[in-house]
Amino acid sequence: MRSLLLIRGSAVSDLNRDSSRRLLRGKWVLASFCTLHFAFFIEMYRGRIAPSPTGFLHLGHARTFWTAQQRAEAAGGTLVLRNEDLDAGRCRPEFVAAMMEDMRWFGLRWQEGPDCGGVLGPYAQSERGDLYRNALEKLRQGGWVYPCRCSRRDVLRALQAPHEGEEEPVYPGTCRPAAGTVAFAPEGGETNWRFRVPDGEWIRFEDRFYGSQEFQAGKDFGDFVVWRHDGTASYQLAVVVDDAAMKITEVVRGADLLASTARQFLLYRALGLTAPAFYHCPLVTDESGARLAKRHDAMSLRTLRAKGLTAKMLRESG
Repeated sequence: MRSLLLIRGSAVSDLNRDSSRRLLRGKWVLASFCTLHFAFFIEMYRGRIAPSPTGFLHLGHARTFWTAQQRAEAAGGTLVLRNEDLDAGRCRPEFVAAMMEDMRWFGLRWQEGPDCGGVLGPYAQSERGDLYRNALEKLRQGGWVYPCRCSRRDVLRALQAPHEGEEEPVYPGTCRPAAGTVAFAPEGGETNWRFRVPDGEWIRFEDRFYGSQEFQAGKDFGDFVVWRHDGTASYQLAVVVDDAAMKITEVVRGADLLASTARQFLLYRALGLTAPAFYHCPLVTDESGARLAKRHDAMSLRTLRAKGLTAKMLRESG
């Protein structure tokens, strides 16, 4: 509250100095104050939870989302729910409904989202296609991307967050043009587009849980798909565009996405956007030590609830 009062006081002082011959009243002052008031709040902590409705949520998802909520609450900020439903072939309405029900049962509460709206929506990726297309065009004009006809399998996987052990091999550059080339889509319709990474550059960042991280472009990861031939943005491009547009200040997600963060820093830079801070949570594993996935039905929230476990028990079991 003290910061808010300082901003309000500063605003009034500035208005007094700049308009000593005017009375500080009426719509002019109100409009000025509202602008400053909105700008202050939009710069406060904004976190997000971003499930993909391709199956039922498991305990790993819920624990990560709970951490995101706790960090937003501790900062006195806002938590945003975004429905990452890019994969039309796997996302289903019943999974969306189950996702919302399971998250509420677990105790998650958000202030903006598909169900409650907000000033920076829409909050479903399937409704944000124009933003992604604009970003792709900016990358193309900057010479950052090029059309690619390689590996249907890699292109299909580009819709999903690449978890640990599922990283694609470093792209050999089969379709890569000369540096600085502003590429155009070939005739005959849509094409896949890859982002050209700066070979040899180290991408370093500080993770708020794991500390200092570094990845070398061209060695730890290569040119990656940002757009599919069916006109769909990849996970990597969509989350960068969305987190920037929704003014997210900290991304909380699983540790299996640490390597993706390096790719995303390159996209932020190429698009001229400010990257958020990152906090990667330790993964929840099964009895064999394997990362939980949606195929682990025994650890889904619905199954655990059916067994009589309460949300409080699950939140405190880690």
